[in-house]
Amino acid sequence: MDYQRVFTQAIDRLHAEGRYRVFIDILRNKGMFPNARCFAGHNGPKPVTVWCSNDYLAMGQHPKVIAAMEEALHDVGAGSGGTRNIGGNTHYHVDLESELADLHEKEGALLFTSGYVSNEATLSTLAKVLPGCIIFSDELNHASMIAGIRNSGCEKRVFRHNDLEHLEELLAAEDPEAPKLIAFESVYSMDGDVAPIHAICDLADKYNALTYLDEVHAVGMYGPRGGGISDRDAAAKRLTVIEGTLGKAFGVMGGYIAADQMIIDVIRSYAPGFIFTTSLSPVLVAGALASVKHLKQSSEERDGQQAAAATLKRLFAEAGLPVMNTNTHIVPLMVGDPVKAKKVSDILLAEYGVYVQPINYPTVPRGTERLRFTPGPAHSEEMMRELTQALLEIWDRMEMKLAA
Repeated sequence: MDYQRVFTQAIDRLHAEGRYRVFIDILRNKGMFPNARCFAGHNGPKPVTVWCSNDYLAMGQHPKVIAAMEEALHDVGAGSGGTRNIGGNTHYHVDLESELADLHEKEGALLFTSGYVSNEATLSTLAKVLPGCIIFSDELNHASMIAGIRNSGCEKRVFRHNDLEHLEELLAAEDPEAPKLIAFESVYSMDGDVAPIHAICDLADKYNALTYLDEVHAVGMYGPRGGGISDRDAAAKRLTVIEGTLGKAFGVMGGYIAADQMIIDVIRSYAPGFIFTTSLSPVLVAGALASVKHLKQSSEERDGQQAAAATLKRLFAEAGLPVMNTNTHIVPLMVGDPVKAKKVSDILLAEYGVYVQPINYPTVPRGTERLRFTPGPAHSEEMMRELTQALLEIWDRMEMKLAA
């Protein structure tokens, strides 16, 4: 076996398809988001504007968050000391889990090192604990949810995206006594659309199914206290498990679930992805705790972000750029070709100091490649107008079609 040849061919395939990913070398400027410094392709740092961060509300730059992390660092040091079972359980972890349980109107919560891990560990463990469980999964669910379902080894049924009729058809076809779990997201981050949570819960009630809602792109962003779409729609109490992240709108790092105490205890006791992983640093937990507490009380950041997203969508639409219609904070601009998406991204960075990553397969289906903009409360209308003009110039240069 020529191992090197196989590895080289695997990378060459990505280049040939226009899907090879390049990670841009940047540093954000503390307290000045979305301003950053880019170190790629030139001598020394070049100023850029970040348009694709999932730190949607710039909470990673918030003075309360930074101060809390600094205080924790000088109070307890850098690392956690191990897994939660062996030395890695701190009072910061306990406090944050209490805040997250309260945020989602649940009895308990459990922290993980990332949102990916929380999805994979929880879904795989739930299905293993429930003998004969069948998981009903939305076809656009995140890769981490798919991994958890696959690793559970259970039966799965994939329903068409947000298609309630198809979901009910699949539920009705199974043994009424079989354990069932419906897994779905609230905000789908690539298309920016929203799940009908109450309607899915109605089906869960009708067919005696548990529900698992991924709120990673909604926590902090929606609802009077930032609990996500389930908070906004007063649906939290109807859901069995709510999963979220601390690395997007909350601006730090980590993942979690919130549920009744028995389910939390089951995952805590059985999930390898929780048991055998070093716990989050108390420094990170302290920052996330400060962020969650702040966004429970403040809607200023959410309101500013929604206003910015609405403005950018309007400017793109008025200019004839192919912006996808969404009613969330996600602003996707359809390109439909991986090579062109990468080229537009490269020109924006090199010539206009605009940083936005192309989104290609497998993150989105082939033929739907796009640029995904996430304007925040600190993006000014002047920045948006300059971005729109830059995109129009590039669209013309590359002879790409504008929207009809």
